[in-house]
Amino acid sequence: MGWDDVSDTECPIARACSVVGDRWTLLILREMIMGSRRFDDLQAQTGMSSHLLSARLKRMEQDGIVERRLYCEKPPRYEYRRTEKGKELDPVILLLRQWGMKYGGFGPKHEPAAHMIYKKTGEVIDAEWRMPSTGKKFRFADTQSTISKSWTKEREARRAAFRSAKGLSE
Repeated sequence: MGWDDVSDTECPIARACSVVGDRWTLLILREMIMGSRRFDDLQAQTGMSSHLLSARLKRMEQDGIVERRLYCEKPPRYEYRRTEKGKELDPVILLLRQWGMKYGGFGPKHEPAAHMIYKKTGEVIDAEWRMPSTGKKFRFADTQSTISKSWTKEREARRAAFRSAKGLSE
């Protein structure tokens, strides 16, 4: 059974996996949550080939998860933004983050890649934090986040390596 067949099944889990079930889609969404909007930025931080990234973005656009917006006419350049449907995946990504913090092989004293605070309550969002059951959906826009020094360094190194490989100057 291929992904196209899975998207027609009666099982909602299989249908959801047919849209967001690969790591690249979730990493693209992570980058968009962090503010990356342009193709090169997404490619630099995910490490995807341009062909694979292009294919994933087109599929995400077809599925209504992202939308393309023209930001430069000559030459035509686009940025990508999450749609409302894409933002509805915020709780899923948060739960993956929490699971990864708990079971991803980090030691108890390991600094999280991003420190997150839930704005409404001031609570630290860690591996044990649970979304409030207020009826309002969780959104990353409801958090205050800062990136750790080590993850900042890792992201800068990725950006520099990407630009170097493309022959671009910093």
